[in-house]
Amino acid sequence: MTSPFYLMPCRSLTGKPYDLASLRGKVVLVVNTASRCGFTPQYAELEKLHRRYQDQGLVILGFPCNQFGKQEPGQQEDISSFCELNYGVSFPMMEKVLVNGDTAHPLWDWLKREKPGLLGSRRIKWNFTKFLLNRQGNVVKRAAPYRKPASLEDHIAELLAVPA
Repeated sequence: MTSPFYLMPCRSLTGKPYDLASLRGKVVLVVNTASRCGFTPQYAELEKLHRRYQDQGLVILGFPCNQFGKQEPGQQEDISSFCELNYGVSFPMMEKVLVNGDTAHPLWDWLKREKPGLLGSRRIKWNFTKFLLNRQGNVVKRAAPYRKPASLEDHIAELLAVPA
């Protein structure tokens, strides 16, 4: 059975369709991001994980979001420039989305259903919430914003050790 993850509509930061089905067999880390957040320096750790494990099958997807403290007010070009210039981000960045509410992006609704937060909450509480998916597109871990990306490295390595 195909994971719903691979069927979700997505667009890159440039507005072009991004086919999640192209990630079949990859380990994926999905993160909602913001450029003006106290957690913004996590971009550096995300990039470090991306560079370390991309050849083994890790893909990191950043989804800018302006829902928390209006900490991602820029347009697509501003976000792209900020990420590249300040953190050397080379992993795929998606278009700005909403992660909560009636108009939340369908991917984020699905992620929250698959791996609810503390006490079963289906809300994203802040920027830099992370969802780790295995090679079959199943959500295996959710990490709170305060958890640094490096704290997921052992889980990522374990998932990458399992053949596609």
